[in-house]
Amino acid sequence: MENKKTYNWAVLGCGKIAHKFSGDLKLLPNANLYAAASRDLRRAQDFANEWGFDVAYGSYEEMVEDPEVDVVYIATPHSHHHEHTLLCLNHKKAVLCEKAFSLNGKEVKEMIETAKANHTFLMEAFWTMFQPSFQQAMEILRSGDLGKLKIVRSDFAFNAPFIEEKRLYNVELGGGSLLDIGIYPVFAALTSLGVPDKIKTFADFSPTGSEESINILFKYKDGEMANLTSSFAAHSPTQTEYLCEKGYLVLNPRWFTPTNITIMKEGEEPETLPKQHREGWGYQYEAEHVMECLDRGLIESPKMTWKLSQDLIDLLDRIRIDAGIFFGDRDKDLFF
Repeated sequence: MENKKTYNWAVLGCGKIAHKFSGDLKLLPNANLYAAASRDLRRAQDFANEWGFDVAYGSYEEMVEDPEVDVVYIATPHSHHHEHTLLCLNHKKAVLCEKAFSLNGKEVKEMIETAKANHTFLMEAFWTMFQPSFQQAMEILRSGDLGKLKIVRSDFAFNAPFIEEKRLYNVELGGGSLLDIGIYPVFAALTSLGVPDKIKTFADFSPTGSEESINILFKYKDGEMANLTSSFAAHSPTQTEYLCEKGYLVLNPRWFTPTNITIMKEGEEPETLPKQHREGWGYQYEAEHVMECLDRGLIESPKMTWKLSQDLIDLLDRIRIDAGIFFGDRDKDLFF
């Protein structure tokens, strides 16, 4: 078997999710942990030493100037994704950028246009798309064994202490449950039922003005519906239920990670399918896919497409408009 090309990975932003991603990246034989970048050199050095990166940079600009960097994983808060993605793309660095892709659809459109202009790979790091359990669930739903999908119920909630300056409650950093965790239930409905015809939301806000809890209802022209919830004020099962004409399918807690699936067919007892997951957190699947795309000379993923990311952020914009969720000047052209 021909050896796969080895790619030099850089991590831009050295926070919690970057630690998990780096640990999973080490599981891939064709991924070289090359560069760690932070605005704080000491933090970058500590991160690089912990995970075995070759070099550390105290600025993102220095990192993108390094000709040895092949692909960058952007792990900064989503309020900075637009800026950091453009920086990397304009230096012809392939980009895997964490979700939410950016704060609004206008910014995502510019990111995609920049990738096209530079003929450089760009993908939203929506790791759920690449989980074996999620892929298996989608195959079962598409098979028609359970009949037509009619209702999606999905949630993601946990009780986060209110700390005003922290990212979750900071409007300047795109705080609020919707873009942080509510994006997952929205993704579950979008990938199974598509873009809804009607949206209705109910939201509650924290003292900083960030949205703390939100319930979202989707209605489709053929009668399908979705009921989606996210919150920083309560705990939820964190599961997704697909209710069909002849039964149901449940992605069990925590549904967006590697998990197992329960299926109930009409007239039969529920059956739980075993988890199909090797090791690690599950971030290696998206990284593996990125390198497969680069091997093929692609600038867009055929699975996590630009259209899907644009549809997702546009849908989140519609939800925010209905709920009255604002991010200041960044949304000046969005709300009217």
